[in-house]
Amino acid sequence: MRVPTKVMAVCTAAAVLAAGCSMRIEDVTLPGGADLGDNPYTVKVQFEDALNLVPQAAVRVNDVPVGRVKRVSLPKGAWDAEVTLLVNGDVRLPANAIANLEQSSLLGEKYVELAAPASPSAQPLADGATIPVARTSRNADVEEVFGALSLLLSGGGLPQIRTINRELNQALGGREDTVRSALRNLNQLTATLDRNRKSITDALDGLHRLSSTVASRNGQVETVLDDLSPGLKVMDEQRGQLVEMLRELEKLSDVAVEVIEKSKDDTVADLRSLAVVLRKLADSGRDLPKSLEVLLTFPFTDEALKGVKGDYLNGYLTVVAAKGYECVIPPVEETTPRENIARSRALAAAPPGGPQPTPCPEALTGGPEADPPAASPAPATEAPQRRAPGDGSGGGPALPLPTLGEGD
Repeated sequence: MRVPTKVMAVCTAAAVLAAGCSMRIEDVTLPGGADLGDNPYTVKVQFEDALNLVPQAAVRVNDVPVGRVKRVSLPKGAWDAEVTLLVNGDVRLPANAIANLEQSSLLGEKYVELAAPASPSAQPLADGATIPVARTSRNADVEEVFGALSLLLSGGGLPQIRTINRELNQALGGREDTVRSALRNLNQLTATLDRNRKSITDALDGLHRLSSTVASRNGQVETVLDDLSPGLKVMDEQRGQLVEMLRELEKLSDVAVEVIEKSKDDTVADLRSLAVVLRKLADSGRDLPKSLEVLLTFPFTDEALKGVKGDYLNGYLTVVAAKGYECVIPPVEETTPRENIARSRALAAAPPGGPQPTPCPEALTGGPEADPPAASPAPATEAPQRRAPGDGSGGGPALPLPTLGEGD
């Protein structure tokens, strides 16, 4: 019988060690704990203070254990403790259930007491529900009870409070209105400061930047302060002259004010007259700058300056003949009658190809048979005219030059 007993002890120790490697100590179920049943549900409870509450602590309803504490934690960014409870699935509580942190005895463990409120909800407490801080409370700790009892037995701070009260009465007696006014002004001051918080913060930030800049230029500031002393000394020596200058400046300001007041009407009239000129200048638009461009480059405009190439200027002239003078005057050559007859026969035998120019009437060439064709007089701006050949007296009609090709 001893051997089986030892074997059983070894197996039990091995099982405990194996279980300890896969779970934490707080996960080990304490003997005599509440029965959670087959389908327990989870409830989260928020407490302002969960001191001395540990995992595996009991959860009770009407002093009957119905569950246990699974975890006590503080969520990130929160100030209230969060306690996770496991409750037996057969226990039914309303959705607005309350929770209280209590202690089993004077030196006993702490547990969580769940209960229904005075006006319970028709909905049951669901799995994963949270009981907020507004529906939780806790009983006084033993330390708090003993502290209050010691204050009661030893008198606590009552004598000090009595002294403070007496001194306040003596300090404020007969000055109630003054103190009330001071408190009212203090209230207004704090309200104004609160409204201008952003401005105050910006001013402090600006002061910080200014102080940082001054600190980084400490050497320059020292140089300025050192060089400022001689200047202040000179100003002190010339104090009388500065005062006299300020007095004369005051007299000058009086004279200037008097002049301005007397010439006010004339000045206003001048400004009104100037308004007409300025309005006309504004109406001219871009004409004024365009005229200034021509004025500064007279007699050559900006476009004419583009034709200047070094020391010469490209010029283009187009000559147009007057109406009735579009014919071509043949060149005058001194020939004999026999040469004229030979040339006429040659032209008749082999006339030149292509279009031929219209010959001018004999009147234009000096013949006596016909009068010159009616033509409008040439404009005064036309090109210089030429005389008919053989007219030495200049009495013949003026003829325009033949038309040249444009751009030649």
